[in-house]
Amino acid sequence: MAESLLHENIYTLPNFLTFTRLVSAPVIGYWVLQGDYTNACILFGIASITDGLDGWIARRFNMQTIIGTILDPMADKTLMTILTVTLAAQNLIPIPIATIILGRDAGLILASFYYRYISLPEPKTFTRYWDFSIPSAEVRPTMISKVNTVIQMAYICLSLMAPVFEFTGHVGLEYLG
Repeated sequence: MAESLLHENIYTLPNFLTFTRLVSAPVIGYWVLQGDYTNACILFGIASITDGLDGWIARRFNMQTIIGTILDPMADKTLMTILTVTLAAQNLIPIPIATIILGRDAGLILASFYYRYISLPEPKTFTRYWDFSIPSAEVRPTMISKVNTVIQMAYICLSLMAPVFEFTGHVGLEYLG
């Protein structure tokens, strides 16, 4: 008798918002590298708003999905990684701070790949591993992780705004770094 596999609806508004944040990250990074800080700031602001909005909508309207619990931190990490690298390349954040941010995020990403693998129901195949409509493990960020994300986003936001509002080298921004 064939085993019936559990699938969930992954086509929800919160997942769409999260996916747009994921897709916007390379665009923002490109604009940073091109020195188009104004457009980068605007799109980063929109991406930051979707970070809170997607979770609120998912909880409020019972649209939570397993893929959403995976995509949301993935979108956060992608956005933070691309902006950390591009802002460091533009000398808007110090390399040691960029290294700390990237090292922590790399560890979290590797752990999430492992956690997905060990929690995926049998049979474990390459295709099933990447089929996010098959629930495996729900990822729930801790409060300290949420606070860390907010602090990192604020730091990145201020660093991104610095050339737009001409406060690069400001003593307050230097102390944050």
